Amino acid sequence: MKHLIAPSILAADFMRLREDVELINTSNADWFHLDVMDGRFVPNISFGQFIIKQIKTIAKKPLDVHLMILEPEKYIEQFREAGADVITVHYEACPHIHRTLAQIRETGAQAGVAINPGTPISVLEDVLEEASMVLIMSVNPGFGGQKFIYRTLKKVEQLKERLTVRNLPAKIEIDGGVGLQNAESLLQAGADVLVAGSSVFKADNPMKAIRRLKEIGKGSLLA
Repeated sequence: MKHLIAPSILAADFMRLREDVELINTSNADWFHLDVMDGRFVPNISFGQFIIKQIKTIAKKPLDVHLMILEPEKYIEQFREAGADVITVHYEACPHIHRTLAQIRETGAQAGVAINPGTPISVLEDVLEEASMVLIMSVNPGFGGQKFIYRTLKKVEQLKERLTVRNLPAKIEIDGGVGLQNAESLLQAGADVLVAGSSVFKADNPMKAIRRLKEIGKGSLLA
């Protein structure tokens, strides 16, 4: 499968959000990545269902909603109704992770599970069959523009091996500090979906930045 690019709206200019959404619509990107933060699970507050619902009215690509919140099970149906196509919850925020992933699937959305940089891959052993996607945080969650944690590459390799051995179809998504400087290494390690925030929206030419991320590995083993 050719890798997917999911620009993170958190890094967009909210004074011109419609223009940035239209930019993604016309770009080579595959998904919109939407980080929902509650100021409790992570030390920041971003946006919620209302903004996602507005984006859905003009978005022409799937909405990949990443819930960095406590008690996400209380809001799964609301985010699905707002337009989420993929809903990812954090392992660290869900004491009953199997139940929460099942709840997401019951809404018709794809179910994702995320882990923080300090959480080992091993905690996911019993939930890999339940998830359509595993999101590995490559920065500590809560703020955009952070420096990529290179230990992430080893975690991607470990996860890819587990999925391959068990013949599981879950995608591997990477979120945090992703750009041209590390994208190829992540793809070689086994990543399927790259979330790119600052490296897209802070670029001189965001359309070109997305295109270059999408074309990595074209004509090679990564294509």
